[in-house]
Amino acid sequence: MATNSTTASTAKTAKKAPAKKAPAKKAPAKAAATGTTEAKAKFSKAIEEARAGAQALGKEAQAKAGAYKEQLSARSGDWVEEAKDVAGQAKVRAGELAKDGKAKTSDAIASLGKIVADNAGTIDEKLGTRYGDYARTAARSMQETAAKIEAKDLNELGDDAKEFVRKSPGLAIGIAAVAGFLLSRVFKGGSSND
Repeated sequence: MATNSTTASTAKTAKKAPAKKAPAKKAPAKAAATGTTEAKAKFSKAIEEARAGAQALGKEAQAKAGAYKEQLSARSGDWVEEAKDVAGQAKVRAGELAKDGKAKTSDAIASLGKIVADNAGTIDEKLGTRYGDYARTAARSMQETAAKIEAKDLNELGDDAKEFVRKSPGLAIGIAAVAGFLLSRVFKGGSSND
């Protein structure tokens, strides 16, 4: 019986021994589980930090973009103002040139009319009174035209020119061609004399 009880106690011990080993195996499993939990927590924390960093960078980029947009708006406003100033100066200068051109044109037509009127007597002697009368009529017409040009405003002259072109487009093209030819001759002659 003693052998049986020793065997039985050994069997009980043997049965208990593996039971003791199981808790020893659970300790590394708990450590691994704890390590995994810590790794997951660190990974989650790193992801959250990365998100927060990305959000901060996004906000910083938006702030910089807003600042650049404001600078661009301010500069474009300055550019618009400069363009308006230049346009205003150009308009004033164009008005001055148009007034000078109007005065010179009027003076030139009046001078040409005076020359024709002064030479009407010579035309009478050389070609006859009939052609002299034509010359006097042309001179009077030129001087009246010069007076009308001098009396009218630039806007009225522009309207008159538009109306003339609408009524007589062929004549307007012919006059423009002759004027262009004369101007080219004047400028061509002036450049070759230099």
